[in-house]
Amino acid sequence: MKKARYLFPDDYMADPSAHVFEGKIYIYPSHDRESGTPENDNGDHFDMKDYHAFSLEDIDGAVTDHGKILAVEDVPWSGRQLWDSDVAFKDGKYYLYFSLKDKNDIFRLGVAVSDTPYGPFIALENPIKGSYSIDPCVFEENEQYFIYYGGIWGGQLQRYRNNKALESAAFPADDEPALCAKVARLREDMLELAEEPRDVVILDEEGKPLTQGDTNRRFFEASWMHKYKGKYYFSYSTGDTHYLCYAVGDNPYGPFTYKGVILTPVIGWTTHHSIVEYKGKWYLFHHDAVPSGGKTWLRSMKVIELEYDADGTIKTIEGCE
Repeated sequence: MKKARYLFPDDYMADPSAHVFEGKIYIYPSHDRESGTPENDNGDHFDMKDYHAFSLEDIDGAVTDHGKILAVEDVPWSGRQLWDSDVAFKDGKYYLYFSLKDKNDIFRLGVAVSDTPYGPFIALENPIKGSYSIDPCVFEENEQYFIYYGGIWGGQLQRYRNNKALESAAFPADDEPALCAKVARLREDMLELAEEPRDVVILDEEGKPLTQGDTNRRFFEASWMHKYKGKYYFSYSTGDTHYLCYAVGDNPYGPFTYKGVILTPVIGWTTHHSIVEYKGKWYLFHHDAVPSGGKTWLRSMKVIELEYDADGTIKTIEGCE
């Protein structure tokens, strides 16, 4: 297996969301910066203020920085912290879905629209109704679009049950079913949810939901969906145990059965990724903190080829090689 390639050494970019638009790979990362805020479990040190778009025509070729496509001050309802984002294309328009804290310091999901994949994107006046938490990913299937999202700890998912806010945050007991990512179909105009979000349930080999105490396998953040040979691959980060894992299902809603590890721990606290097919090969986009000397809030995006066994198993990549 080839070694991973750093894509943009000139600045710190993380959480790369990659898609093929206009025959190129476009990448939408979050933008890390030295904020001076001490590191904590709420992620206050991740003080990202804008997004850039990048593109490349060859996986080993030059990477183009298209510049700033959206900033905190461009969003009418903004508070702080532009975390992970994703982009979808429909009917000649590009839709940027992003995580941002509102003026009450509550993470919501927003939408911004552009005529081109490289922006700039114009944000709507308000966040998506009923949205919460972080890390949106949009998956298209037969002209229907599904949005996946959620992240615990700083991502605030533990503050909700059944899409309603709790009076105080609560985690399940270790032997209870784990907190789940959420999935909902988007409305035809791509600007709101078309239905109540559902749990993305991940099952073990016996068909039982993974438990909250199963920290090497349970969901933490960083949802991604791709389809391979008729199966739906839901991939995600385990967060505090630093694995990038995947589970496989028969439809976009799941349930999904846990299958294994895509990427072992990298240098730096978080693992966040996307998976895309380009010119007949599959690629994993991710990040680590090696160029910054291991500072977890200064991460650099990377790409490496992703390989499958004949039965559809993803071959595990060693994160620190």
